[in-house]
Amino acid sequence: MTRFQISRRHLMGMGLSGLGAWTLGMGPRAAFAQTDVALQLSWLHSVQFAGSYIADERGFWADRGLNVRLDSGGPNAPVEPPVVSGTALVGISAADYTAAAVQQGAPFKIIAVAMQNNPFAITSLPDNPVNSPADLEGKRIGMATANTPVLRTLATLNDVDFDAITIIPTQYDAAPLIAGEVDCLLTWSTDIPVSMYVRGIDPTVMLMADFGYTLHSQTYIATEDSIANRRADLVALIAGEVQGWEEYRRDLEAATDLTLARFPDAGLDRDTQLEQARRQVPLMFSDLTDEHGFGWWTDETVAQNIETLDLLGMPVSADLWDRSILEEVHG
Repeated sequence: MTRFQISRRHLMGMGLSGLGAWTLGMGPRAAFAQTDVALQLSWLHSVQFAGSYIADERGFWADRGLNVRLDSGGPNAPVEPPVVSGTALVGISAADYTAAAVQQGAPFKIIAVAMQNNPFAITSLPDNPVNSPADLEGKRIGMATANTPVLRTLATLNDVDFDAITIIPTQYDAAPLIAGEVDCLLTWSTDIPVSMYVRGIDPTVMLMADFGYTLHSQTYIATEDSIANRRADLVALIAGEVQGWEEYRRDLEAATDLTLARFPDAGLDRDTQLEQARRQVPLMFSDLTDEHGFGWWTDETVAQNIETLDLLGMPVSADLWDRSILEEVHG
């Protein structure tokens, strides 16, 4: 599977005047030594990581003494090994991946949570919609068979007869749904539904997080050793991320254009990227983050994550999450 499949999967507008508008008024920065660190992204470059591009472009890390290298992920670039080896100080992962790695002995902690709501969704067409998990009974769902535990967990959480759902192995693509080969797809809410939408097809998207599938995604992981011995660097890196994502939220068009400007050869479509940026906002920001700050979580959400992970066959304890870095960042 790709990140959607190993988990789930996925994927010069700004110009000098736009960049200038972002940097005007910041004034000259003090010249001091920069510490080189790397942030390992979970997938290929796209607006999915625009907050990090903003943090870099606007000097939010440089102002804190960091020179951050943003390492692209992808189907052949898993997040966890570079963090374990120390090649990357922080990686962007997900609670289930981190739990699986910890079960194998990796010394990880989750230190911040970008996506408060998991992006997993059931995507269907309006003339045959899946509006709730109960609607899955009798339906043919296209998905990677390796994601069967995800679907089974959703069924268990909602008292749905799992055996009444027919799984059709498919590639991660909208084509089987559009062709009528399946009734719905297991997707991220921010990719296949977006690509359908910009092509003029507005699908029905049932976010699994709305029905009990609570699993932190786009989480920041670090090793216990880094938390103990490189704390100042972790605080600086996460503080820059917080600023970057807040700026992203304030101006999605500028964030999209910056992404396109940085990666002009990535084949990114502006309309698709902008719509993805819009759909990420409710996953990443909430009343909780408005009150406590970007990346925050509560003991209650951790308990809900533990329940979901247990159903996925990945039992963990609450100490997988370490909020001490965020507490320093947000004061």
